[in-house]
Amino acid sequence: MKNRLEQIRKDNEITQSQLADKLEVSRQTIGSLENGRYNPSIVLAFKIAKFFNLSIEDIFIYEEEVNNEN
Repeated sequence: MKNRLEQIRKDNEITQSQLADKLEVSRQTIGSLENGRYNPSIVLAFKIAKFFNLSIEDIFIYEEEVNNEN
């Protein structure tokens, strides 16, 4: 799942560590989210959206996998 978390965080002048503290997760979790190595739980996605006063869809971009088999 792609996301705009890094850009939104930087636009709000918040470090990964500051965001991690506010969301009660590790800085590594924030880094992994931003790099697309980790998809958040629905609870964490809601916490992030609420923190930035955005909808989940404003931050996380869901792309369905295309199956080319007939």
